[in-house]
Amino acid sequence: MLKTRIITSLFLIPSFFAALFLLPSMVWAGLLLGISIIALYEWAQMIKLGKIATQLYLLATIVSGTIILWFANQFGSHWLVYRSLDLFIIASVFWLLAVPFLLCKNKRIKHPLINVIIGWLLVLPLWLSLVCLRIADPWLLLGLTATVWIADSAAYFAGKQFGKHKLAPTISPGKTWEGVLGGLFAVTIYGCVLAAYFALPVLVTLLILWVMTILSVVGDLFESMMKRQSNLKDSGNILPGHGGILDRIDGLTSSLPIAVLMIYIYSLLHAA
Repeated sequence: MLKTRIITSLFLIPSFFAALFLLPSMVWAGLLLGISIIALYEWAQMIKLGKIATQLYLLATIVSGTIILWFANQFGSHWLVYRSLDLFIIASVFWLLAVPFLLCKNKRIKHPLINVIIGWLLVLPLWLSLVCLRIADPWLLLGLTATVWIADSAAYFAGKQFGKHKLAPTISPGKTWEGVLGGLFAVTIYGCVLAAYFALPVLVTLLILWVMTILSVVGDLFESMMKRQSNLKDSGNILPGHGGILDRIDGLTSSLPIAVLMIYIYSLLHAA
């Protein structure tokens, strides 16, 4: 398993960097739309959506995404960012208010339409935030996504070394409060470096990164809850040794859209 994970990572990491820095913006957006469709397919399997319903679900997403890209190509990146803000706000409310409530209840959502909408809230805001950040600055995108990876890695090692108090034992028994604090500590150090590199105020940078870190845990717990309720170990098997697409992006689905929203609000206040 470890060997398979390493081989997959050795393929994914260079591919990600090549796509991030070499592909034209619209090609990048189209590639990510394709990956998003795979993630939605995994979600449809997780919520046990029927075959025909799944096909319609994915088709509606493909058509909607293609229309968005066509308008973005016609009217430019500013149009895309502006039109994405409403979805970022809705996603932020979902992750800050609705998901914590669902995690506390730890009950399966049975209504198919609600599950379908949740799938869109997981995938589409992340897709648009990755597209908008790539247009703004590929290095900024890399810096923000690295926040989740650093927090996750630090939380793992801190939890393994110091973990005693379970965070959500019925949802994800391996997660501890000590792990979360370890992730926040690592991100604080990383945030100071990131602020210096991008010449940003340290406190603003840390606030954004702390919110990202906490919400990445929320996203991870939410997917763990959904998988546990569906009796699944992984969301899929497209990435050997790593599971599915949703398994790799769960922390980003919950954290990156609100980070983009916070950066946009800061830029407006800074310009005023």
